[in-house]
Formats: sequence, structure tokens, C-alpha cells
Amino acid sequence: MKKTLLKITSISLAFLVLFSTFSFTVEKHFCGDFLVDVAYVGHTDGCGMESVTSSKTSKKNCCKDEIHEVDGQDELQQSVDDATVLKGQSDFITSIRTTKDLFQEISTREFGFKDASPPDLPLNYQVLYQSFLI
Repeated sequence: MKKTLLKITSISLAFLVLFSTFSFTVEKHFCGDFLVDVAYVGHTDGCGMESVTSSKTSKKNCCKDEIHEVDGQDELQQSVDDATVLKGQSDFITSIRTTKDLFQEISTREFGFKDASPPDLPLNYQVLYQSFLI
């Protein structure tokens, strides 16, 4: 169980590092208000309505391209500040010790008073003060 949990954690941390450094681009081609083509790799194909500029007429272009870029990290932190690590370790060790002490099992010992007789009382205080449990 412990080894399986360790493997799952290490694989998920490896994917976290991989996807935090991963960057990609999404290109969208719109013709008017309608989405015609989406490309994740390469360029989008045109819809065939691109304006051809001629000397006689000039039409307004109804097509537009949108480019969305998602940038990942370029540099990863290779070293760690020692003071931060030591502070974190001491806090972690303190929390483990306190929780361990909270759930520590207390051993119960049986005392050997089975054969001992109760002490002799010279006066019967219940009768003397007339206080009885009812």
C-alpha cells in the first residue's frame, strides 16, 4: 500500500512538472461570426472568402484569425533555500510528535487490592449524621 501510494505520488508530480513547462498555441479562423477552423499544430486553413485585392474594387475583409498562446515556464528552480527547508522539517517533525503523543496507547495495570480488607472505621458516619443515599 505504501509503495503504491509513493509511486502514484511520484508519477503525479512528474506530470505536474511536465505540464507546467508545456506551452502551446491555438489558432482559430472566423469567417464573419462563424468559427470555420481550429488548429493546435500548424496554421488554420482559410475559408476561401479571403479578399483578393484588385485595383478596381476593394472589399472589406470579413475573415479574421485569432491566436491564443499558452506559455509554460522556461526555467525551473534547481536549488532550494536551506533555511526554508529546515524550518519546514522542524514544523513537520513537531506535528508528527504531537499527533503521535495524542494517540499513544496507555497501558492499564491491575492493582492487587482484591484480598485487602477495608479499613476499620471507629464510627459509622452515615448513622451519626443521618445522611443516607436514597
